[in-house]
Amino acid sequence: MKKLLALLLAVAMVFSMAACNSSSNTPTPSEAPAEGGSDTKVAVFWYAFSDAYLSTVRSALDADLEAAGIEYQDFDGNNNQGTQLEQVQTAVTNGFNVLVVNLVTSGSADAAQQIISAAGDVPVVFFNRAVEGDGEEGAVLGNNANVAFIGTDAPEAGHMQGKMIGDFLVANYDATDLNGDGAISYAMFMGDAANVEAIYRTQFGVEDANAVLTENGKPELVYFNAANTDKYQLDPNGAWSNAAANDFMNTNLAEYSEANGNMIELVIANNDDMALGAIAALQSAGYNLGDGKSVKIPVFGVDATQAAQDAIKADTMTGTVKQDADGMAQAICTAVSAIAEGATVADAAAKVVSSGDIFTMAEGFTNKVFVAYAPFTE
Repeated sequence: MKKLLALLLAVAMVFSMAACNSSSNTPTPSEAPAEGGSDTKVAVFWYAFSDAYLSTVRSALDADLEAAGIEYQDFDGNNNQGTQLEQVQTAVTNGFNVLVVNLVTSGSADAAQQIISAAGDVPVVFFNRAVEGDGEEGAVLGNNANVAFIGTDAPEAGHMQGKMIGDFLVANYDATDLNGDGAISYAMFMGDAANVEAIYRTQFGVEDANAVLTENGKPELVYFNAANTDKYQLDPNGAWSNAAANDFMNTNLAEYSEANGNMIELVIANNDDMALGAIAALQSAGYNLGDGKSVKIPVFGVDATQAAQDAIKADTMTGTVKQDADGMAQAICTAVSAIAEGATVADAAAKVVSSGDIFTMAEGFTNKVFVAYAPFTE
């Protein structure tokens, strides 16, 4: 009997650990809660369903929560913080007892505190978009034992992208320098001026590339339009969108071209969706066709979405930085499952860190989990 009980316990532990692994199961439609075996009702708030990377996270998380038997419902904030706050208030009133929040206003301690106040005693797991700005570390996460964050170390993607670009240019400098002037002219597409991820990607994507170039005796990158002192083109809606980058690139190419001797020779984008928008404009102008004949302008993004991976495989895009959508979903599901089983929020965060090598705890915190980035070029 003891052996049988031990065997049953071991099997139960295996299924518990496997429940939050990302799967390819068709997720429950977001309009209706999934059937669950516990009393936990999870409300998941997305800053915008339209975000390409987060759409991948949402599909993975829906599948993971369903597999774990946890009742959930997704809410689209439609990039409006007021809308999201109202959704949180309604969800709490309707009995949802765990809130998973992708904050609309990234890096805003005030917006995060409003969500926490609306939640009352309900645990809140923020994810992906920062809840504190520069110089505000701990303002939210250090003052509430019922709150956690699962996301990424904001500067890491920029550093990784910059080194990737620098290494590529050192190996392919003459081929990239289309007009032979000894310098590489670049365009930069920024997703959101207030988002710390966008800020660091815009900064370090160039700074770290320049560091690699100068270490190898090459000149620093030159922004293609000297009149633009910001040295980036910003999505006016803060939506990191394909359409914004496509519009900008089409306009750029009307003036900056090989024929004029001032062609943009490198494209850096804060995310893959903007990178793909720029590529579409380049293809309309006869570049990056993946046919082995057309000139390929190197284009780099962040996220490693499936569309970007396909573009790299098709030789129309050069590289990206993987933001692990499956890993993000797994971490959230693991935290929610632990909370459902009675764990404190801090213990739930610790369980996430212990569940995989890609997860680390931010220094000085017990409730701030980072999901690692990784370079992706093939």
